[in-house]
Amino acid sequence: VAKQIVASDAKDVEELLGEAWILDPAKTVKDELVSQIAVIGENMNIRRFEKLESEGVISSYIHAGGKIGVLVEADAPENDTVTAAIKTIAMQIAAMNPQYISRNDISADELAKMREITIDSALNEPDSLPKPIQKDIFAEALSQNVFNDEDKAIYEEKQNDKYLFNFLSKEAAAQLAELALADEANIVADKIFNGLVEGRVSKQLKEICLMDQVYVKAEDGKQSVAKYLAEVAKANGAFTVKGYVRFETGEGLEKKNEDFAAEVAAQLK
Repeated sequence: VAKQIVASDAKDVEELLGEAWILDPAKTVKDELVSQIAVIGENMNIRRFEKLESEGVISSYIHAGGKIGVLVEADAPENDTVTAAIKTIAMQIAAMNPQYISRNDISADELAKMREITIDSALNEPDSLPKPIQKDIFAEALSQNVFNDEDKAIYEEKQNDKYLFNFLSKEAAAQLAELALADEANIVADKIFNGLVEGRVSKQLKEICLMDQVYVKAEDGKQSVAKYLAEVAKANGAFTVKGYVRFETGEGLEKKNEDFAAEVAAQLK
C-alpha cells in the first residue's frame, strides 16, 4: 500500500481505493483490500496517508514497534551530518509530539484563546495567584463575610503561613475563586498577574512548539531544538525545518466505552 501511495496521485483514501492495484492492475486497491480481509480474517481499513516531496532532506523515524511514525522535511543541504540531525528531530517529534514548528505558526486567535484559558485557570486557583492579589481577595471575602467561623479562625491564625490554603476548607477556596472571577477585569489589569499569565503561556509554548522544546539529546538538559539546529547549521550552512508528519496508531479513533456489567446483563436477558 505504501508503494501504491508513492506511485499515486490520489488526494485522499477514497481516490486511492478506486485506483488500479499496483501488483495486479485488473483489480482496484479496494478489491485487494477486501481480498486480504478474507484471507487474514480481520477487518482492515486504509485510514489515512500523507506524502512529502522535497528537494531538500526528508528523514523518517519509526518508534515503539511501529506505533508512531514521523516524516520530517528540511530545506537543507544533503550530507551525513544534516541527515543525522534531521533524523534526531524526527525522534524528538515522535517522543514529544509538538503541535507546531515554531510560535510563528500559531494564529493570533489561537494565542488569544490560550491566554484566555490560562487566565481562567489562574483565577480558579486562588492559591497560585500573586500574594498582593490574594490579600485583596481575602479582604473582600472577610468584608462580605463569606467564610464560616472555622475558616475565619484559620485565616486569622495562618494568614502569614505559606501553606495557608492547605488549612482552609474546599468551600473557602471555592468562595475565593468566585471572588477572583468576579473581579476579573481588575485582576487582569494588574501587571504582576499579567506576568504570571505570560509566564504560563510561555511555558505552554515551550511544550507545544518544536523549536522551543528542550532537545531530547541535550547534554545540559536545557538546550532547545532551535539552538541545537543552529549549532549544526554553523558547520553545514543555514537550513530550516519546513514541515513534518506524525502518525500514531489509533489516534483520531473513538474508543468504545464498554460497560462490562451492562454487557453481561444484556446477555442474560
